[in-house]
Amino acid sequence: MNTISYKGYTAQVGYSDEDQCFVGHLAAIQDIVGFHGTSVLELRQAFEEAVDDYLETCAKLDRLPQGYSPDLVIWLSEEVHEAVAFSLKPP
Repeated sequence: MNTISYKGYTAQVGYSDEDQCFVGHLAAIQDIVGFHGTSVLELRQAFEEAVDDYLETCAKLDRLPQGYSPDLVIWLSEEVHEAVAFSLKPP
């Protein structure tokens, strides 16, 4: 799968032999937002339109759009946490 990006949103895209067109879906959101095109240019335009429509719909519904969070929470063992903490040097 390939990806494309626009306004901070990324989509996974591929080719559907069954539909004979390129298809894509927005990644990192729970909503289902898909798009398609018969050429790379059409796919790009449909993707940008899908993102714009998604953002407009969220605004109309007065809800925050979903997307990747800038925060990443991971659980580390105490030993790994300590090793990482001691390996970091202040600027």
